[in-house]
Amino acid sequence: MFSPLTRSRLRKFRSNRRAWWSLCILVAAYLLSLGADHLVTDRPLVMRYEGRLYFPTLQFHSGQTFGGPYATAADYVALRRDPKFHTGGNWMLLPPIPHDPLHPYLDLASTPPHPPSAAHWLGTDSSARDVLARLIHGFRTCMTFALALTLTSTVLGIIIGAVQGYFGGRVDLTIQRLIEIWSALPFLYVVILLGSIYGQSFAMLLIVMTLFEWIGLSFYLRGEFLKLREQPFVLAARALGAGHRRIVFGQILPNALTPLITLLPFSLIGGISALTALDFLGFGLPPPAPSWGEMIGQGLQNLNAPWVAGSAVLALFLTLMLTTFVGEGLRDAFDPKSHARIQ
Repeated sequence: MFSPLTRSRLRKFRSNRRAWWSLCILVAAYLLSLGADHLVTDRPLVMRYEGRLYFPTLQFHSGQTFGGPYATAADYVALRRDPKFHTGGNWMLLPPIPHDPLHPYLDLASTPPHPPSAAHWLGTDSSARDVLARLIHGFRTCMTFALALTLTSTVLGIIIGAVQGYFGGRVDLTIQRLIEIWSALPFLYVVILLGSIYGQSFAMLLIVMTLFEWIGLSFYLRGEFLKLREQPFVLAARALGAGHRRIVFGQILPNALTPLITLLPFSLIGGISALTALDFLGFGLPPPAPSWGEMIGQGLQNLNAPWVAGSAVLALFLTLMLTTFVGEGLRDAFDPKSHARIQ
């Protein structure tokens, strides 16, 4: 399935235990975070009420279903604290972390933020919301955004860089001048302007950042295509009558992806850092979306509650550190000098 060179690279990456285990930890943490709607929520996994079974994490139930006066979403926190609920054989099975990132626990003693306790392992923030729940949901948001940004910017960078490097000449010069003009635009001003017009959202941030993030990747692909388009195997393909599409995707691109693969983890780091910074400045995701940047901003406003910002800073540090280890492992595994004998 894989060439001897590819298998050699994979073996070398896996032999780097720090990089391999960093990748395993990141993948496992992200996969678990994808199930946060079932594992980190105040909705029960399953509950029995008046002889019937309900699955609140899978289906919406109004408050009237459980004897409440309103048809809005049921308040399961109030329900599980109600002594009347625990009569008549009623029960509920809670998830491992029974807190919703948007639920404010305003009934707790004293004013928020509340320090860590048995009920709230990392305490609550300034709006009395569980910090651990917001931390986990924020991790899912950061990683999803960074992965989507890396994918979209990589595809766009490959296309534009390949066109520049393959055709060269006036095509390359014209696109390069346009890129220089576009890259001179102030990114933050564009985010503020579009956010004020269309509103802050995940999709808007992803589109705006993609429009700027691809530029650096296109430079690498352009350089690789300029170098490879005159290689003997490309000239032989042209002599045999191969079309542009076959040469680009079948001959040049597979050989140009090596430096790009080593850059992907660092692009991921850039996406995580950018979203956190924008959220910290107030130009990122709209409140009350769980966000590490927003938690760090809260920490600066509540210096007497170090658990709010400290937990977000520690989570950000660990995520970036593990991603950096993966990037270093990929860079070493794809180093051409270490595979000269096989090549």
